[in-house]
Amino acid sequence: MKLERKILLGFGAGVVVGLVARAPGTSSFAAAVSYLEPAGTVFIRLITMVVVPLVVASVFVGVASLGDIRSLGRLGAKTLLFFFGTTLVAALIGLLVATTANVGAGFSLPSQEATPEASATGTPAVPGVVQTLVNLVPQNPFAAAAQGGADLLPLIVAVCFFAAAATVIDAQRREPVVRFFQGINEMAMVVVGWLMQLAPYGVFALIAAAVARSGVGLLDQLLTFGAVVVVALLIHVVIALMPVLRFGAGRPIGEFLRSTSDALFLAFSTASSNATLPVSMAAANDRLGVPSDITSFVLPAGASLNKNGSAAYKAVTAVFIAHLYGFPVTPSVMLTIVIMATVAAFAGAGVPGSSLVTTLIVLNAIGLGPRAAAGMALVAAIDRPLDMCRSAVNTMSNLVGAAWVGRTERVAIEAVPDSRGRIEPSAAPATSE
Repeated sequence: MKLERKILLGFGAGVVVGLVARAPGTSSFAAAVSYLEPAGTVFIRLITMVVVPLVVASVFVGVASLGDIRSLGRLGAKTLLFFFGTTLVAALIGLLVATTANVGAGFSLPSQEATPEASATGTPAVPGVVQTLVNLVPQNPFAAAAQGGADLLPLIVAVCFFAAAATVIDAQRREPVVRFFQGINEMAMVVVGWLMQLAPYGVFALIAAAVARSGVGLLDQLLTFGAVVVVALLIHVVIALMPVLRFGAGRPIGEFLRSTSDALFLAFSTASSNATLPVSMAAANDRLGVPSDITSFVLPAGASLNKNGSAAYKAVTAVFIAHLYGFPVTPSVMLTIVIMATVAAFAGAGVPGSSLVTTLIVLNAIGLGPRAAAGMALVAAIDRPLDMCRSAVNTMSNLVGAAWVGRTERVAIEAVPDSRGRIEPSAAPATSE
């Protein structure tokens, strides 16, 4: 049986057990159900355990793989600008859709839903806008790592600096460092794979305990959350990616969708932009006519760094879980959500399940503390179909980016004047346009 079916089965079994525990005359059974919660807490702690090594390794490898940062030039600058711009817009759209829909509001999880540590510490103060921006600058990245994910943004910034430095040192000295972090990244993903095998049991324990306390209202909230995520992804495609495709890359939308349908369907079915990369490259080269040198840079870099769908998902999730726990979503919290959803989207890997781990960065940044992992464990029950949707959006964004960079690079080459100021015809390879 596939993992997603096992998770769904665990979710359904947890709902049934929780509803039975709420029936009259079942107090002894309800007491027994409450003993399931420690198993869910263990699952939460195991997920949290992977956050720091996965984020550090994936960000370092992603940045270091871009090549010499001093020689990226126009192609690299355009690519990174597209990645950052579209990811930021996706996070903003996710925030706006979630706050407009007021997802999770009007329904509060009982205080017992949080861990004892959360109850003891209460709701921490969220830094203001200025302090949030100041906190972007790392002071002690090792302390951030030691805090277990509560303050990962300075750590990510520090890793980006060191990874950028790795691109400019001698190759013989750089390669062992990159291989080390590649190994850490691969091991982290193996651990994530193991933990996802435990997900059906963790979801069963957490959902059973939650439904026993909160009733079926929690299920309605989860379904609404899933619908809001899908709406946010669709809005991002329509108002962000399609205009860039039509007016920036000069591509008819219908032609683009026909040319890339195999890659988009594969991303949707596998929930992995990494697994889709060979098919995406073939579609970009053979059917979109993007030059191979551009495809070979933009698409692999995008599979590692560019995750628009993940950014929108993280923003919606942050608002949803904050509302569930009665946490105020103030303007400073909104700013933190957008910044952290954008940054966290660059972390992780393009494989199923990684967003469950990296979304903890956003939740911890807004002060949810121990409630963060508990909230993520609740939404894990419906994560697989949402993972499929956001992976398709991630892949579409990478292909749109390749088409846009390819178009702008051809225009730039064709517009280079000769020594007399005349425009010479381009020697760029012909495309299918």
